[in-house]
Amino acid sequence: MRFYTHCQYCKAELTGRTDKKFCDVQCKSAYQYQQAKIQPERFYNKVDNQLKLNRKILKEFNKGGKVTLRADLLKEKGFNPNFFTHYWKNQKGEVYLFVYEYGFRKIEENHKNKYLLIQWQSYMEQPKSL
Repeated sequence: MRFYTHCQYCKAELTGRTDKKFCDVQCKSAYQYQQAKIQPERFYNKVDNQLKLNRKILKEFNKGGKVTLRADLLKEKGFNPNFFTHYWKNQKGEVYLFVYEYGFRKIEENHKNKYLLIQWQSYMEQPKSL
């Protein structure tokens, strides 16, 4: 008794084993790819994608090593300050959040929200992981 009579991907008639679901490896791979696209994005992928985007944005705007930018400019590009890899606290007690080697700290200048962007330096101690 055959469980499937047609390939689950291309609908071609199946021959061979009774528990066969696909006519060949390409159909099996294509079907699995199609199913993965239908399923919602996994949590790990969402976090990883946001970290990559944050790093790209910080790298794009921080050409000089230390830059101050308006917060809304970063958010327009898709920056989310809730996603970071580690932090560093300076001697003044100010905490910088880092996305890999690019850091940021929220500040207020002239009643406007801004971010101070920095780059990881050798004098900074080892990063404190979360």
